Amino acid sequence: MATDIETRGKRMARIWILIAVTYLVAGATVGGIMGASMNFTFAPVHAHLNLLGWASMALAGLIYDRFPQAGGSRLGVAHFWLHNTVLPALMVVLFLFLGGNQALGPVLGLFSVLMLLTLVVFAVNLYRNIERPA
Repeated sequence: MATDIETRGKRMARIWILIAVTYLVAGATVGGIMGASMNFTFAPVHAHLNLLGWASMALAGLIYDRFPQAGGSRLGVAHFWLHNTVLPALMVVLFLFLGGNQALGPVLGLFSVLMLLTLVVFAVNLYRNIERPA
């Protein structure tokens, strides 16, 4: 029988995957616009949308679906909110920075460190909440 944490973990896994697919569409759209215009200034935004948005979030969703105890844990929920708060802000700041607002460099650095911290929370969560096979 599933615990409340496991039930929450399964629900969160589904949300991770649905948000990831949204980032896939956004990243592909940015890539298509760049290709059509032959202006690749925003290639780092495209790459980060696809890597931190689509790939990382889809993998987190699949991992949390396989290990719902981790997905529904306090660290799993914290990972969800941190990642989904930091990533959009990071993408906006990166877009503005690449568009010429160099004064945002320190803010971009801060959001980059915050994103790294979300990944550390993910790693710690997995190390703490995935049981070793018997």
